[in-house]
Amino acid sequence: MMQNYYLIIVLNRWGNVVFEEKYYQNTFSSYTNENKKLNNGVYYYLFYSICGDKKAITFQGYFHILTEKLYFCIMHLIEPYFAWRDFYIASEDPSSPFYDKINSEFEFTDSIYNYLIHPQWDNFGSSTLFLKIIYVDYDENFCVIEFIGEWNDAIENDIMTLKRDIIEPIMEHGINKFILIGENVLNFHYSDDCYYEEWFDEVEDGWIALVNFQDHVIREFEKVHVDHYFVMKGELDELDWRTNTPQLFYEKVSEYVTKRLG
Repeated sequence: MMQNYYLIIVLNRWGNVVFEEKYYQNTFSSYTNENKKLNNGVYYYLFYSICGDKKAITFQGYFHILTEKLYFCIMHLIEPYFAWRDFYIASEDPSSPFYDKINSEFEFTDSIYNYLIHPQWDNFGSSTLFLKIIYVDYDENFCVIEFIGEWNDAIENDIMTLKRDIIEPIMEHGINKFILIGENVLNFHYSDDCYYEEWFDEVEDGWIALVNFQDHVIREFEKVHVDHYFVMKGELDELDWRTNTPQLFYEKVSEYVTKRLG
């Protein structure tokens, strides 16, 4: 008989696990598993539904601890992962499409279907999909991009804009391995695969890996065979990438992709 239960994992802003509990019964109260009080600040949570050997993220997001009180956050407080800013900042990279861009910490201007999103996300021309280039390594030739919103090729032609305005300028500097993080991609709507095919062909001996995309989004990719251009699923759906340095994260993804591609 398969065992069903809930699992919660709480991480601090540096990606360290500070609380983890199976068979969760709403018991988290700003203390670690060792019963140490957590400092005031921002934390990230992953709430999993476990059914046998299958694990799916049911809820995820951020919350604040202020004077021992928890404040769970909604869309506008889900910000791009920032613990890697000690390693890379796109706005400070002369080769980045977002070089010299200034992101406000306080002024909320972009929204997804009337829901404001955190101003640290970058607008690349879509009204429903936003991104953050969180790491680029020009020696190893790889790039990590985090997304939020609805990937809509049918109406917005998001893949065309992404390919032309973001991917191609990056590839001009030798990048041919892309890690796309899709935990906060809500939906995918298909148009055609020409830009995916073009991107796939142009990376040549590189690859495009999808990490932690939601199951229903993956199914939409598969339904229209766009998945042929990506490496995805398997271990890539279960990576706690925030607990790694960018280099270690890349090494794990690269090792898995190499095994998959044979």
